[in-house]
Amino acid sequence: MAKVTNAFDTYSATSDREQLSNVIYNISPQSTPFMSAIGKNSIKNVVFDWQSESLPTASGAGNLEGFELSRAASTATVRNSNVAMISKRDATVTGSQQASDPAGKKSEMAHQLAIMSKALKRDMETALCQKGAKTTGNATTARVTGGFESWITSNDSRGTNGASTGGGAAPTDGTQRALTETLLKDVLELCFTNGGEPSMAICGPVNKQKISGFTGRASARQMIDANTVEASVSIYASDFGELKIVPSNFSRERSLLLVDPDFAKVSYLRDFESVDIATIGDAVTKMIVVEYGLEVSNEAAHGIVADLTTS
Repeated sequence: MAKVTNAFDTYSATSDREQLSNVIYNISPQSTPFMSAIGKNSIKNVVFDWQSESLPTASGAGNLEGFELSRAASTATVRNSNVAMISKRDATVTGSQQASDPAGKKSEMAHQLAIMSKALKRDMETALCQKGAKTTGNATTARVTGGFESWITSNDSRGTNGASTGGGAAPTDGTQRALTETLLKDVLELCFTNGGEPSMAICGPVNKQKISGFTGRASARQMIDANTVEASVSIYASDFGELKIVPSNFSRERSLLLVDPDFAKVSYLRDFESVDIATIGDAVTKMIVVEYGLEVSNEAAHGIVADLTTS
């Protein structure tokens, strides 16, 4: 089909206005399941402590009639300590850009700060639920809070040569092995034996799919319509309670974290704060800063299946 003679077209035009959508699309992962589930409290020092304790071993023995009391030793509490770390994000915008009218934004600086706030939460989630070692720091070394994995010793399953001393020390990674239902059941049994009742399992996307493939799923009754295939497990009903299975982009793929949200907290020395940075030219800089640490109230409330394959 021929073009109409001398029809003026877009190829020749020099003054057509651009078409730019007024919506900005961002699909970067933003979910922070660990930090969102656990509690929150305030602290007054960069080093903060808490106490935990255990009941004496249960006994079914009786006592003689007219028995003479043999005084039992009192049990001291265990004092635990972690460190608050500082995380920050910042944004700088020139005066000219701030005065401009960008598409999809009321203010360039406000938009950049919104992005940095989300990025900062992802940084915190990574620090809180991975294996970072507690580091007190000094004038040249940043403080690091001991992450969730650095505390778990009572209820764990690890690969060959894998080990953890707890107390905020980074665990030693062992030989990786595939996640199985048996590994999960073994750790849940340990949790029950030690009084733990985890209600949440956090894992990476690879091992989330492996959980959905557990053989226990094969016999489940699926009430779905003819056009739907149910291939996901979101709740795992074990002999010791139900676990909500939550995928995460910021925990380590090689670790399945079993969490009781009632026994962990984010402890804030400084909550999220926006700080204006001194201007040194025709640009404005703002910083968002937060100072926080992880309190694992009683590590025996939680569990971990560590050293898992990641593909």
